[in-house]
Parts: sequence; structure tokens; C-alpha cells
Amino acid sequence: MTSMKPVLLFLACTGLLAPAAELAGVHKVYLMPMPHGMDQFLANRLTNQHLFEVVTDPKLADAVFTDHLGEGFEAKLEDLTAPPPKPEPKAKPNPDSEPKAKPAPTASSGAPGNPMAAMGDTVNKLSNPAMNSSFGRGQGTLFLVNAKSKQVVWSVYAPAKDSSAKEMDRTASAIVSRLSKDLNPTPKQK
Repeated sequence: MTSMKPVLLFLACTGLLAPAAELAGVHKVYLMPMPHGMDQFLANRLTNQHLFEVVTDPKLADAVFTDHLGEGFEAKLEDLTAPPPKPEPKAKPNPDSEPKAKPAPTASSGAPGNPMAAMGDTVNKLSNPAMNSSFGRGQGTLFLVNAKSKQVVWSVYAPAKDSSAKEMDRTASAIVSRLSKDLNPTPKQK
């Protein structure tokens, strides 16, 4: 039974160190949009302190900063990191078929002189407005999510007192300071 204790201790320690190892493997980060420009303030602080390389293409990121988790985040991340669809091969035209006549333009289809045609498509292009991030809705918790494994490798609770630029910058500074300490822990004194 005593020979089992070192093995259990080893397994417990490696389990505790796994998130730290994943955090150390992060070099490039993408920041999901956050209200009040929090993503911009974080990008500024991360870049100034040379903690991570901030990328604008999520496909290049090792990890993603977000202020919420769940189905909305997962769907948005999947949309951002999915490879582009392959173009469909063009079908060869059949020489036996006759070209079809185009329908006459109507007032609603963009006929010349139609003022509505100049406005373009008026359909809301947002797939789901509820998926947009909200720092307030997240109550101040930020997550760093591994882009491949989708596991949270680091998180922090740092609520902003208000939405002023000064407060958002102070909050971003506190977040990056905490992240820096977690990336580079000081050895405990004896």
C-alpha cells in the first residue's frame, strides 16, 4: 500500500499542473469582441507587456479570450475557425439546351428608377444578436480557451466598476497583471 502513495501523488500533481502547461503553450491569442471596448484595452495591455502575440485572424490563434461560454461562444468560434467551403465544380453547359429568357424587372426587383433598389438588401445579417458578447452579462469573468481542445486554460474574475475608458483600462491592466503572475509564478520562499 505504501508503494501506491508516490504513484497517487504523481498523478495528482500532474493533474494539477496540466492547465499550467496548457497556459504556457499559448503564444498567439484572439480576442472575441467585448462591450465597452474591453477587447481593445486587453489587446493593448497584452501587446505592451509582450505577454502574447495578439492576432486578428482566429485561425492563427492558440487560444481565444472571451467573456462568456456556452453554445453561443462555441458556435461563434466554430464559424471563425472553420475552413472556407470548397468551391463546387462548375457544370458544363449542355449545347442542346436553349438559353432561358430573363424575367422582366419589377418595381421590387431593382428596376431602373426604383429608389428602394439603391438601398440594397435590408435583411438583418446578424445570425443571432444574442450570441454577441456582453462584458456586463458575463459579470466580469474572462476566459482563455484553447482554440483546438476548447478547454478553458485560464480564467479571472475582474469586474469593471463602470464603463469609462479609464476604468476599462484599469481593469484590463489588472487582468493582464494577474495573467502575467500566473504565467511566471515566483518560487515560494522557504
